[in-house]
Parts: sequence; C-alpha cells; structure tokens
Amino acid sequence: MKIRTFVAVSLLAVTAPAFAQFGGLGDFVKKNLTADNLKKVADAVTPMSESEEIDAGAGISAMILGASPLVVNDELQRYVNRVGRWVSLQSARTDLPWEFGVIDSPSVNAFAVPGGKIFVTLGLVRKLKSESELAGVLAHEVAHVSLKHQVKAIENAKLSALGQSAVQAAADAKLAQTNLGSTPIVGNLASAAAGMGIEAMKNGLFLRPLDRSLEYDADRLGVVLAARAGYDSYGLIAALQILATMTPDEAGGSISMSTHPTPNDRLAELEKFTATLDKYANQPQVGERFTKVMAGVK
Repeated sequence: MKIRTFVAVSLLAVTAPAFAQFGGLGDFVKKNLTADNLKKVADAVTPMSESEEIDAGAGISAMILGASPLVVNDELQRYVNRVGRWVSLQSARTDLPWEFGVIDSPSVNAFAVPGGKIFVTLGLVRKLKSESELAGVLAHEVAHVSLKHQVKAIENAKLSALGQSAVQAAADAKLAQTNLGSTPIVGNLASAAAGMGIEAMKNGLFLRPLDRSLEYDADRLGVVLAARAGYDSYGLIAALQILATMTPDEAGGSISMSTHPTPNDRLAELEKFTATLDKYANQPQVGERFTKVMAGVK
C-alpha cells in the first residue's frame, strides 16, 4: 500500500470516533471509502511542495493586486525591492523568487503570501522614518515565509475543509435514514449540529491556521535577519512603537485583528530578546536615503 493511501486510511480510522455519534459508521465508511475520497484525504495530509507553494502565492498575489494595485512609483518599488531582497538573502530560503511591493492603500499593514511575495501598504510606509524600520517590517514578513507559516496555514485549512466535508456527509447520511429528512426545520437543525461538530474539529483536532505565537516567532527571527543585513536591530521595535500609538481607525483596523497580538504585546515579547537587540543596536538606521525616496512619493 502506498504511503499516502496508508495515511489516508489511518486518518479515517483515527477520526472514526468523531462520527460514531451519527450512527451507521460502517455504512458511512463503506460509501465514502472511495478512490476519489481517499485521494482527497491523501492530498490533505501531504505536505505542500515548494513549487506548489510558489504557485499558490502567485495566485493569491494576483487576487490581492486585482483589488488593490501597486503604487505607481518605480523608484519606490525598486527601493523596497532592494531592501527586501537584501534582507531575504539572510534567510534560510534564498532560493525563493522573492518579490516586494507597495500597495496603494492608506491602511497600515504588511503581509506575506506563500512563495516569497511580500506586500506593504503605502499607509504603513508613510508612517516609517528610516530604512532600518522598513527593513525590520520586511524582515518580519520574510521570517513568516522562511518559517513556512503561510504554508502551514494552508495545510491546516485543507484538513479543516476535509473534516467539514466528512462531518456534513455523516450528518446528511444520518438524516436520510429518518422520515424527517424532508422537513426544513429538522434539516436546518442537522446542519447546525454538523456545524458545531465542524467548529469543534477546527478548535480541537486541528490547529488554527493563524496563531498569535507565530507573530512572536516572526518578530524574533525578523530582528535577526535585519541585523544580519546590517541594519539597526531596533528598526522593527521602532515600527511597532509607531503602531502602538495608533488607534484601530487610524490603522484601518489592521492592528486590531483578533489573530494578531497587539503591538504592545509584541514589544513586551521582544524585550526578552534584548541581548541580541543591544548587540546590533549601533548598526545604521539609514534615515536619509529613506527620506529621499519618500520625498518623491505623492
């Protein structure tokens, strides 16, 4: 038996107790243990390859840029790419096709997608005061990609979707065995019950795609990457301090997302990292070059 098929069958066996509440487990497994469903399970538990990661990032980037285009300023885009690519060369994934872009949005945000594509908003760049702060922000996002946080989120989402499909199928199978299956109210209740099971699986059996601890991990590695690139290690700290003074309205809601710790919480975590921070605190902040580039941004 192939490894992927073995894992798929094993996963069905492990999750079998979760479906026992619906009754008729044997019939459910017989009907659903098809080659197509086994393939779906195998795909869900197979780690994403690097080429798949890059393709996924390209698709996500296309959707992002379709909704929010890049700032029309070649000098700014080249500058951010130079800084970002230099920082990315300090990471463990130098072979990725790293690309950096400034999105024409007044909100204050930065994010990475799989495969090495990283975006910052014009609203955030305008808040910064030096190249070391920009490098710190980009290094944080490079760290997310280097640690494969987005890949893990996608893999977890695939597992959650698989669980959702299985729980819903089991609920439908149980409902079909009764003479109430055609009753709208009962059908809605069954769907609600299945939804509760789905949520339990998301919160229990599977890790949440986004976890606050991932931000702390990316902050710590980001500081190291920026320092390796020759920037003042307090650049990210300075950027977080700027965010900490802003209200959610000023930031476009980006700093109040429930999946992210507050800037103050992130600063508190980085205080535990002061030995590394202080060691590289005297490296350049490169404020004049940053100011010169930003002077040409409308």
